[in-house]
This record gives sequence, structure tokens and C-alpha cells, in this order.
Amino acid sequence: MRALFVSLFFTASAFAVPLEFHVKHVGAGKPYQFHRLAHATKAGTPFEVTRLSYLIAQPRLQKVDGSWISFDDTYALINAHERDGRVVLEHVPKGEYQAVEWWLGLPSDVNKSDTGNWPAGHPLNPVVNNLHWDWRTGYIFLALEGKFRDAKGLMRGYVYHVANDPQLRRVRIHCAIKIDKPTVATVTMDVPRLFEDIDMVRDGASTHSRAGDPIAPAMASRAAKSFRLVASEDGVVRTTAHFPGAVYPAGTTPVQLALPRGVPQPELPLDNPLTKEGIALGEKLFFEKLLSKGNKQNCASCHQPDMAFSDAGNALSLGVDEKEGLKNSMALFNLAWHDEFFWDGRAASLREQVLHPIQDPLEMAETLESVEQKLQTSEYKKLFEKAFDDPVVTIERMALALEQYLISLLSFDSAFDRGVSGKVELTDSERRGLQIFLGEYDPARGLRGADCFHCHGGYLFTNNRFFNNGLDANPELGYASVTGNARDAGKFKAPSLRNVAVTGPYMHDGRFKTLEEVVEHYDHGIQRSKTLDANIAKHPVEGMGLTIQEKKDLIAFLKTLTDVKYH
Repeated sequence: MRALFVSLFFTASAFAVPLEFHVKHVGAGKPYQFHRLAHATKAGTPFEVTRLSYLIAQPRLQKVDGSWISFDDTYALINAHERDGRVVLEHVPKGEYQAVEWWLGLPSDVNKSDTGNWPAGHPLNPVVNNLHWDWRTGYIFLALEGKFRDAKGLMRGYVYHVANDPQLRRVRIHCAIKIDKPTVATVTMDVPRLFEDIDMVRDGASTHSRAGDPIAPAMASRAAKSFRLVASEDGVVRTTAHFPGAVYPAGTTPVQLALPRGVPQPELPLDNPLTKEGIALGEKLFFEKLLSKGNKQNCASCHQPDMAFSDAGNALSLGVDEKEGLKNSMALFNLAWHDEFFWDGRAASLREQVLHPIQDPLEMAETLESVEQKLQTSEYKKLFEKAFDDPVVTIERMALALEQYLISLLSFDSAFDRGVSGKVELTDSERRGLQIFLGEYDPARGLRGADCFHCHGGYLFTNNRFFNNGLDANPELGYASVTGNARDAGKFKAPSLRNVAVTGPYMHDGRFKTLEEVVEHYDHGIQRSKTLDANIAKHPVEGMGLTIQEKKDLIAFLKTLTDVKYH
């Protein structure tokens, strides 16, 4: 699991100890109930909270003499709808303190900084927090999302995103803490306070922190005043894990990933560092038909390199026995930023993922034992020795080599990327389509857009999460088949929209043949169900009503995301 905090390290001494704040979320003094339609606004509108995420930055402690000790490199991501949060201060000087402060949100210089500066696992890495608007602007400081029942009894979604410099708030919590040993303090956040004097039906179902929008500043102020220190207790404080440097097999050549400015750093597997030799072996295995029953197919059979490693044109791929698969073959690129694989997330790593198709009776229909035996050739023994400093051919090493090759497949050279860097100029239609892509659908505030960026924002054009995007009123299990949680029914992984013009047909079952059909679905074809994503559920039942020209412009922009080397 990714670490959700990073701490400033002072010189360790006998005069400093760790202090950890446990952040708990409550309502009426009890643990707040997320994912339950068990709450109501003062106006009587029933609602539930499905997401409460926020960023805490640069805490500081006030001594009883009034002086402050700052922790300017300390940040924390709190995902209250998933778990309680933590803010960890390392090496706090022993003494007595009377207040703690932190920013709810990010100071301007941090907010607008290059996201590629934050290492994998860092709370400000967009892959970790899913709170970065896009490559040009900053972060969402607080995201509050969920469902509510409107006056007609229909379930709709609300999305309150608090961001931008005017919404930055300093949280001050008065306390009396004597620090003389490792200490844990409990801080509560009163969630109902966020909904004071607001009603989704009366005031609107969204805010996006634009100038003149009254909801965002009010909510920011309420949130900053909702924290309280409850108690402190002695205990052992867990610290961020530190991993040793990667160890490369003898004789191999290390490979670094070349990433454009703004691309967040991925969390690479330190037990399988990228090498020239490992990638070369993985590439050969990717095109090796010995991995399939009867030596009829290879990985590239369903992941064509010239079509962004997708099975372009086929809704469902055919296996070695001409059997039709169950899902559309996903495109393969920028996989270093993923931590769950397949449409339903059933594989936790690439090295695990690559073994599934080999054994699937509808795909390559082979056994791992047979593959290992077939690879016992002098050529492969030499390649395994080059890659792993050992000639022994094993399935485990085969999977590691394939993992290295797949991680090396990057896609950041499209017309869009060249437009961002100033090398080319997008057409008027493409630029309009970009604005529609980034635009909020909020007619009550005069905002017109398609809300695409909520799931497909940032340089990766995906947040790698799982969503119910309204394909069916009675959806498949999807992600729920892995998590066992009914709230995940109908959710599938949001694929990257990079190279989307060449990776159709679309959706997990390939039901849409063209981008035009996809746009029509999101515009007015949504099927509502209990787990429909809030960013879609907030749209009217009759749809967004994009114009013909807006749809054409949106598709024109999507076509700029094609990487020339993959098509």
C-alpha cells in the first residue's frame, strides 16, 4: 500500500521524539457513516458522502512561550471515506506546546509546482492523491462528493471541489500537550459541519472554486473550523518506510525512464529494476508463440504494437482455440503508474498480470509448467543469463522480464504533447474540444463542459480508479468481483484516453465501435444504478445536451492524443 504521508527529518537526538496525529471523522460525536443515505441537510434533503479527501500541508507547533517550530516539508493526504488519516511529525523537540497549525490545502508555490518533482508514494504525487486538476493548474484542496435525493425522489450526485489560492485556510487547534516521549494525539473532524447552511437542491449540486462562486469559500472556512483535539496517548509511532537502493544483476545495464516535465513519478518495483537486458528479454517473450497452446499466439496477437498495443477493431479477442474472450483487450502503455490491472483490477502487479492470459482457457490456454519446459533452449538460457546473471529459465523470471518490457512502453509524444510544449499549434476545433474536455457541466452557474477530466485528467489522462460510468441499469459485478464490496458493482477501470482514437472498440466489452458512440453515451445515454459515479449522477436524467459542434470538437481533441510511434 502506498504511504500517505512524508515527514521532515531533523537530526535525531535524545531531545526529540515523534508526534503523530490520528485524524478521525465524526458526526454527533460518533464515527461518521460514509456510503450510507443516513444524513439530511437542514432543509431536509437526504444525502450520503461517498468521498471526502483533502490535503494537509506544512504543520507547525507553538510552544508555551509563543514561538513556533515548523515542518515545512510535511504533507498528508486524508481519504476519510476509506480510512482514518495520520499526520506525522518526526523529531519534535521535547517540551510543552499550546497549539498546532497546518494548511488545509496547499500554499501557492507548492500548489503550482511541477508535479513531476514528487516521488512515488508522496501525498502530492497525483497518482497517489487523485486531487490534481490538470497539468496547467493546481490541486483540489478538499473533495466532497456523494449522492442525494432530489424533490422528485430521484437519486442525483453532488460534487463540491474546493481549490485555488483564495480557498487556502490555516487550521489552528488549541491544545496542551507535553512531549517527552513518542506521542499519539487524536484529532477529530466534524463532517456534518461541512454541510451547515447548504442544501444540494436549493444551492446547487457542485462547486468548482471559480471566482464568484459562494459555496467554495464558505465550505473552506467551515472545514478549517471543524477540527478538534480530543486526546493524546503514549505509543509507538509508525514512520515512513525507507527502502534500500535497487540492486542490479551483475553485468546488466541500468535503464532510466525519460519523462516529460509535469509527468508524475511512478513507483517502480525496486526488486526488479529496469535493465537493457531485462527489457530485451521481455520484448522477445512478448512476441514468443511458445507461450501459447500449440504455439499459435503471442501477447502481440491481442496487443498490436502499431495500435497502441490494443486489439484494434475487435470487441472481444479470439483465443488459440477460436474461443471468444470475455473482455475487450486493454491497450498497453504507461503501465508504470498502475497498481491494479485488468478491467476489474484482479491482478495487483504486472508480473502477476502477464501470467493470467497464458493460463486462461479462452486466451493462450497453456500451462506455466509447459511454457517453462518449452523455453529451455540455448537461446533463452543465454538471454536469461544476460538479464538475471543466471541461465536458469523460470516462470518467475519470465514474468519479471515481461514486467520490465511493459514498464518501458511510454506514450507522451502526441500532437497534444507537442502543442503543450509549443512545438505545434492545435486547431481551433481541437482547442475548443480541450475546453469541453476540461469543462464542468454546471448550467446553474453558466458552465458548459463534459466533465471528462474527473476520471481522465492529468498527463496520464486517467486516474487509474474504478467507476460505474452508467453503461447498464443492472450492471455486472466488475470491481466488486475482486473487492467483494457491493458498492463496487458495475465499476471498471478508467482507461487512459491517450491513443484512444486507435484503440477502439470501447468499454470493457467493446460495445461502442466509434468515439462518436462513446460521446453519445456520456451525453444522453447514461443508465442509472446505485453505484453510478457522482460526477455522472449529477447530470440531469435527460443528459447534458451537447451540441453537434461541441461533440465534433471534443472528438477532434481526443484524436490529438495519438502517439505517432504507436500508430
